[in-house]
Amino acid sequence: MLENATEVTAAGIARLAGVGRAAVSNWRRRHPDFPKPVGGSETSPSFALAEVESWLRAQGKLAEVPLRERVWQQLAGHPEGPLTALVHAGCALLLIHERPTVWLDASAGSDARLAAMLPGALEQVLRPRFGGASAGAGARSDAEGVNTALTRSAVNPAPAAPPVNASPAAPLVNASSTAPPVDTSSVVPLVNTSPAPPPVNPVPTSSAVTASPPVHSTPAAHGSTASPTVHSTPAAHGSTASPQATLSPHATPSPHATPPPHATPSPQDTPAARAAPALRTPTGPQLLPSAPLLRGAAELAAEVGARQAFEFLLGRHLDANPRQYTLTPAELAGLMADLAGPARTVLDPACGTGALLRAVDTRPGQELYAQDSAPDLAALSALRLALHTRAAVRGAVGDSLRADAHPELRADAVLCHPPFNERNWGHDELAYDPRWEYGFPARTESELAWVQHALARLTDGGTAVLVMPPAAASRRSGRRIRADLLRRGALRAVVALPVGAAPPYNIPLHLWVLRRPDRTPAAPEVLLVDTGRFAAGGRGGPDWVAVREAVLDAWRVFGRAGRLAERPGLARSVPVIALLGDDVDLAPARHLPPPAVAGGAAHLAEVRERLGETLRLTDGLTPAPADRAPDGPPSAGPAPAARRPVTTIGELARGGALVLRTGGNGGHARVPVLTDHDVLAGTAPSGTLPESEEEAVLTETGDIVVPVLGGGSVARVIDEGTAGAALGRNLVLLRPDRAALDPWFLAGFLRGTANNRQASSYASTATRLDVRRLQLPRLPLEEQRRYGARFRALDEFERALRHASRLGEQLVRGMYDGLTDGTVLPG
Repeated sequence: MLENATEVTAAGIARLAGVGRAAVSNWRRRHPDFPKPVGGSETSPSFALAEVESWLRAQGKLAEVPLRERVWQQLAGHPEGPLTALVHAGCALLLIHERPTVWLDASAGSDARLAAMLPGALEQVLRPRFGGASAGAGARSDAEGVNTALTRSAVNPAPAAPPVNASPAAPLVNASSTAPPVDTSSVVPLVNTSPAPPPVNPVPTSSAVTASPPVHSTPAAHGSTASPTVHSTPAAHGSTASPQATLSPHATPSPHATPPPHATPSPQDTPAARAAPALRTPTGPQLLPSAPLLRGAAELAAEVGARQAFEFLLGRHLDANPRQYTLTPAELAGLMADLAGPARTVLDPACGTGALLRAVDTRPGQELYAQDSAPDLAALSALRLALHTRAAVRGAVGDSLRADAHPELRADAVLCHPPFNERNWGHDELAYDPRWEYGFPARTESELAWVQHALARLTDGGTAVLVMPPAAASRRSGRRIRADLLRRGALRAVVALPVGAAPPYNIPLHLWVLRRPDRTPAAPEVLLVDTGRFAAGGRGGPDWVAVREAVLDAWRVFGRAGRLAERPGLARSVPVIALLGDDVDLAPARHLPPPAVAGGAAHLAEVRERLGETLRLTDGLTPAPADRAPDGPPSAGPAPAARRPVTTIGELARGGALVLRTGGNGGHARVPVLTDHDVLAGTAPSGTLPESEEEAVLTETGDIVVPVLGGGSVARVIDEGTAGAALGRNLVLLRPDRAALDPWFLAGFLRGTANNRQASSYASTATRLDVRRLQLPRLPLEEQRRYGARFRALDEFERALRHASRLGEQLVRGMYDGLTDGTVLPG
């Protein structure tokens, strides 16, 4: 077994085999040949994944496990952590995407040969895609280590872990005892053998992602090896605080700057010199433990495509760590890209996972610039963009405010979802920075620092769109900068988003649309839009179709005419002079008159009548008492709990009684998407999936859809109105054989609280349901239908209650609004 091979826990083995953890414990006791623990603790041991897969395959227990699950287990159990594994897998998938024949040649031999050949092959791809400074140094920084690893593998051949889905007849790595030693001079030539300039201030690394040294550190610190590791927890959008930076000796204070008295310039290197490339080519020794994962990722790419394989692995990692990342929803990213308009050069200075740049429409000769202070996010974003588009990707690691990697860039568009409420953004050391054209931001106004950074990187007439907290529109500490943005025509629109549009989901975030002035309009006006009315109730997201139509229509009309007639409660353009009050408050809700209650009292009377009808229907659907049959006499007492033989969803799937499918990350068809929020709230499909080569899972009448996150006991039977929608992420679809299973019987028993509790696993941040472990009794089909009829009646009662609740809320809200705005009289 390879040293530092991928490990897997008992829970991971259970997922691989589609069984419960108790079954894994039984195997360990009953089978003396079960793999021995190689790590972990006595109470939570870990096992070598290669040995576990070999044992499961020999026992015939691995045939039903999807390839995706096996590759994910390899990534999650990687000895260097999942982030390093993701970067390695992304590099290999990019090679497969760009030059598949090179990958086939490199992967034809042993794992040691693959690890030795990959750095040179990767450099051949990474250098042209990410620029000359992004990849070259790493490919040769450990050339001796590559040769050493090859020599060691030739002298002491050790069997490597078999690739995922390996054929039983596939030869083991270095299986032949008579194989001659590998000649690295002939077998492993580097692709780019011409010498390349060494990196500035090289830092030894232990992973594929390399962080920059401390910003503006003293020369003695340049040789330090204490760069951040890839396992660090990134703050929101790469807001990891950088070390202190000093002032530029050539900068002059802004007219509005009020720097602290101790901030004096000192001659130091420019911040740009301290930004590092987003990705360095991993070396052979670094790639060697990842060889089984890379082969598995290649098999997955052969099934779904390299781009979709990476999106699946990245999405699974983000789902498994929801508290570690602040993500920009795809719908919001698309809206921001449309507001910015077509652009050849686009910058995201806090790129996170690259969602904003990924939403930009492609065009010939396009260049995408990305930077993030978290090294892992910068690398993953660069790989994701390179797999998504043919545009040139220029990624960098570093805090954009303190260590701007693109100081000379003048982009056509800037898209940014910056970190909020950052006090350590560089207030003291950046007081004289030339970017503060509109005023020196206060320590509490980090968002206005990002606004001015975006404007400084725009070409004249270029557009920037930023996600902003609502407080940034009204805080007194930022009123002078807001006023100057208005006077000079830089701020063009403020859009209030509905609650739940993006994290943090409990507040209505804003979009600021800015344009670097090329000329000051004679009578400037600012567009204000409030889309709060499109917020959805419950856990569902907003009505993105309505939000998109309202915002883009108002923006296009405003862009053509320079003004917009009032649309009550939704949008209007406001003269700048009207906003330049004492507070310079830009919150749209304070400048838009509320819409009149639609229809006034007559409409409210109609809502009241519909509510009465719904309540009468609800009364008729009220279930019979639990201790009697629907049409039978009362029983003498509660019936004893029935003891029946049970089976599991996993067993039914293996036996062919039902088909189990999981939601995907994209698809060809542009159809509505049923999301986990839709299932939990009982609403119509409301989501969208990015277009990709992956085949979407389409629902059919009678399917059962179960959400796997959140800890709720929910199962929804698909009706004719929902059939045809695509299955969203975090959902599992069950398609029963009608000759063996009644859909309503199946859905009803899946909703049992005890059933869900025994099939759930609990982490520190989330509860995940293992659908294969859900149980239901073995009953004849006729008995199933009796239970199914009762469960269906309960479902109708539940839907009637939801409808009554929505009508009641609508009536109460309309009465309050009507009484307060005068359209309804109290008498």
